[in-house]
Amino acid sequence: MEPFVFHPAVAAWLTVTFGTPTPAQRQAWPAIARRDNTLIAAPTGSGKTLAAFLAAIDALVREGVERGLADETRVLYISPLKALSNDIRKNLEQPLAGIRETLFQQTLRDVEIRAWVRSGDTPQGERARMRRRPPHILVTTPESLFILLTSASGREMLQTVGTVIVDEIHALADSKRGAHLTLSLERLAALCEDHQGRRPNRIGLSATQKPVELMARYLTGPGQPCTIIDTGHVRRRDLALVVPDSPLEAVMAAEVWQEIYDRLAELVEAHHTTLIFVNTRRLAERAARFLAERLGEDSVTAHHGSLAREHRLDAEQRLKGGRLRALVATASLELGIDIGDVDLVCQLGSPRSIATLLQRVGRSGHGVAGLPKGRLFPLSRDDLLECTALLDAVRRDELDRIPMPEGPLDVLAQQMVAEVAGRDWRETALYDCFRRAWPYRDLDREAFTAVARMLGEGFSTRRGRRGAYLYRDAINGWLRPRPAARLTAITNGGAIPDLFDYDVVLSPEGHSIGSLNEDFAFESLPGDIFQLGNTSYRILKVEQGKVHVEDAHGQPPNIPFWFGEAPGRTDELSLAVSRLRQEAAAQLEQGPEATAAWLADDLGLAAGAARQLTDYLGAAKAALGALPTFDTLIFERFFDGVGDMHFVIHSPFGSRINRAWGLALRKRFCRKFNFELQAAATEDSIILSLGPTHSFPLEEVAAYLKAATVKDVLVQALLAAPCSPPAGAGTPTSPWRWPATATAGGCRPSSSAPMPRTCWP
Repeated sequence: MEPFVFHPAVAAWLTVTFGTPTPAQRQAWPAIARRDNTLIAAPTGSGKTLAAFLAAIDALVREGVERGLADETRVLYISPLKALSNDIRKNLEQPLAGIRETLFQQTLRDVEIRAWVRSGDTPQGERARMRRRPPHILVTTPESLFILLTSASGREMLQTVGTVIVDEIHALADSKRGAHLTLSLERLAALCEDHQGRRPNRIGLSATQKPVELMARYLTGPGQPCTIIDTGHVRRRDLALVVPDSPLEAVMAAEVWQEIYDRLAELVEAHHTTLIFVNTRRLAERAARFLAERLGEDSVTAHHGSLAREHRLDAEQRLKGGRLRALVATASLELGIDIGDVDLVCQLGSPRSIATLLQRVGRSGHGVAGLPKGRLFPLSRDDLLECTALLDAVRRDELDRIPMPEGPLDVLAQQMVAEVAGRDWRETALYDCFRRAWPYRDLDREAFTAVARMLGEGFSTRRGRRGAYLYRDAINGWLRPRPAARLTAITNGGAIPDLFDYDVVLSPEGHSIGSLNEDFAFESLPGDIFQLGNTSYRILKVEQGKVHVEDAHGQPPNIPFWFGEAPGRTDELSLAVSRLRQEAAAQLEQGPEATAAWLADDLGLAAGAARQLTDYLGAAKAALGALPTFDTLIFERFFDGVGDMHFVIHSPFGSRINRAWGLALRKRFCRKFNFELQAAATEDSIILSLGPTHSFPLEEVAAYLKAATVKDVLVQALLAAPCSPPAGAGTPTSPWRWPATATAGGCRPSSSAPMPRTCWP
């Protein structure tokens, strides 16, 4: 492959600043310079972002030197996080300033390349400045891109785009948000084709992509060529488990938590900068509070999506500047935000995903020559097993496969209204345009027509017809917008679910400091003290949508809760758990000493962790007769202290499958015994609480569901439920529950089981 030759000013800056390019950069630059669609898959810290940007910057420099740069947007960068967008803009300032200075020294020519951010946090003044003088590089999010493509001024700014960079593509592809983005990219391509006569080339970036070929199709759409730069996801890492001296149980005891915090504090003291990841915002606040007691209030704080933007940015800058010893974060920091040199990453509890662990540990040693260092803290016996399987999967170089939703019609309806609001479309042409997006490659014409008909005719409600946003000329095949179409699309776009949070307003300043879950705010009273961002606040007043607070000056607080945020385990990690159990079952035949030695020698566990895991697996095998795996499922029945019967399926398939299976099974039990029951699902089990009056042969349950009809049963169960659990809502210590108040299908509520307050705790 011929090396790509940069403009002398760009080459000089690159040599002085970074020296030798990485393999990913050397392979990517020629492809990007040829305007190939390019997917870069490389380990964290290998310079993927610079690989994508520098070739585009080089083209801008050459154009500026030859004929001057017009005030047009040429490069569009899309990131899944608003914080990542701001970070990329700051990281662009250094190369742009350095190249500009080098160019002036070499040629006495000055080429100004502007890079600005457009997101939900962008002030109105900056948005107006962009309309007057568009930036050459626009940094944005998928939701803001949707709004820009729908507004008249935004379409005018985007019609000159020649290169689109999609960062952390794996974080978008597995959800409706990703399907939403692919339609936005096709709308952008159609806009640019009309103005320039060509589609923008697309560049995708991620460290954790599987399968890479499918991700390339997702990036470009069917039939479009894509150059894949794959240098793998494997790199040297320092990974280990940390377990407390006290044995882990099904639920962590308070004294064991103290041991965890003590050990965390020791690790923080032994390193310059530590990043601590947790799976929930509640645990982030809790861990930050107890670590602050050990390390000092100014040495640690929390970082999550319910904190105000100003607090998050301040925490990032304090960590980057060395003024913060530890930062406790949720997924808000797991992607490639530049937070400076992190020496150590700690993870409390299993992250439920191989890719998530690699992303989070990759925040430490974040450089070409860096060594990522991570420590996992299991929080229960099952968590110890899962964390061990997780490290084993990393050692085997395994990675999660990214599931992609196929053609969601609600997203299609949003994008259809938004695009037609920009200009009239022939129905056939719009259908062809949207089918170029990978999730909609197999979109049926009848389904597309049905959505168009619904948007043209609306739907019936008790107050009449509503939801008609388009004029559909079925005879001539045209779609035109109704007057409210553009405003509706702009104010209701996106695929991120509404959280119904309450804003927290600090008095007397009057500015927002974050948000609280609706249920927590509703249950709070004036005078209650809670913690947010490692600071105590006293509630003054709760009103609709707002909680007014004042500084509580360090008084002991309660910790807020948020619903539906814990992640579910991936299929690949569930398979690793099953494999570990199967291998452990064979080792247990040789005795506990041999099993502990195998865990220590082959899997790298410390002696204490190996002993605890051996005892747990040995006790489970003795009680159940076997260890549950993908090939061996175990049905168990037991009675509690008041005589109620509980039925358990030990299934290691993960909460995503267990929730669906349990919901369908619950429907069958409801119909068979004619009463409503409680149920719960975790990563490793399904639990049905049946009361004291019912009995059945255990083996009979295996025939309740059949492959040919289980989908219809599940659909009926979902339709009958008053509400359904959010994605990733279950944890082993906090399982979600289906409502016991439903009476669909003639079922009556069980009188023996307490009614849950909500669908999930």
